[in-house]
Amino acid sequence: MTWLQFVAAAAVIVVAGVRLARYGDVLGEKTGLGRSWIGVVLLAATTSLPELFTGFGATALAPLPNIAVGDVLGSCMFNLLILSLMDAVQPHPLGARAHQGHALSVGFGLILIGVAGLGLAASSRLPAIGWVGLYSPLLMALYFVSMRVIFKHEQHRRARETQEVAEQLQYADVSLRTAAVRYGVAAVAVIGAALWLPQLGAELARETGLGEAFVGSLLIAITTSLPEIVVSLAAVRIGAIDLGIANVLGSNLFNLLILGLDDVFYREGPLLSAVDASHGIAILAVVTMNGLFLTGLTYRVITKRFAVTWDTGAIAGVYVAAVTLAYVLR
Repeated sequence: MTWLQFVAAAAVIVVAGVRLARYGDVLGEKTGLGRSWIGVVLLAATTSLPELFTGFGATALAPLPNIAVGDVLGSCMFNLLILSLMDAVQPHPLGARAHQGHALSVGFGLILIGVAGLGLAASSRLPAIGWVGLYSPLLMALYFVSMRVIFKHEQHRRARETQEVAEQLQYADVSLRTAAVRYGVAAVAVIGAALWLPQLGAELARETGLGEAFVGSLLIAITTSLPEIVVSLAAVRIGAIDLGIANVLGSNLFNLLILGLDDVFYREGPLLSAVDASHGIAILAVVTMNGLFLTGLTYRVITKRFAVTWDTGAIAGVYVAAVTLAYVLR
């Protein structure tokens, strides 16, 4: 029965996620904010709400810090794996079709995950603000700084693009109001089904008997990242590559904001002082995967000999290696 409920929830996310990507793309055009900004902020926040509510349940409602931290860091890993999936389902290299402004999101992602890594490594020695670790206000502040900087950069980039008029005509038959309403309906469906998934994942986890840190960073992280998978692959299908990439990178930024919020919800002391050191594996993996994507984005491979290019293939390899190591050390 649990598996049937899981499949039903996943089916709702697939159907609604396709519409979410389409109308997110329409909103990017109609509002003039662009695919990257809509992907980094609006789509990323919508598809990351399962992680937010999972973290709240695992910190404020039940003392499960490893589940909360594992979900955030595991989702960051899995979101970057989605870049490999996006590369695999299209004939041209992902990095060659993406604009280089995404490097800004990658850079901020590396800064935020570095702060999280410092918090994990030295949490017990760092000063705290009440029960909240010093790293959490820094994570929150850096997130909003990154949104501001990316917004300004996207404004300047779009002002320089000569194809702007052509992009505005792409969805001439859909009004802004219609797009907003349909986006809202699809978002509610995705959020409702996605919030159901962590409970089902936890039930399946109990049946397997695996440890909390491993379950949080793999099973629950994958289930809460299902909206990102569907939306990003749907974006590829409609030709909105930058929307899909921005959704992945923006979701990771939002996830690290969630890590700071989880620390606030967890009233028993600094959150990262209460978790296993094995979460450091996920942090190192996220740093490496971000570095690989940034290298590929800069180098811009023109053709690919296999299903994926070397950079996205290496990203998948790092993910598999991290999961394997986490399983061994669980």
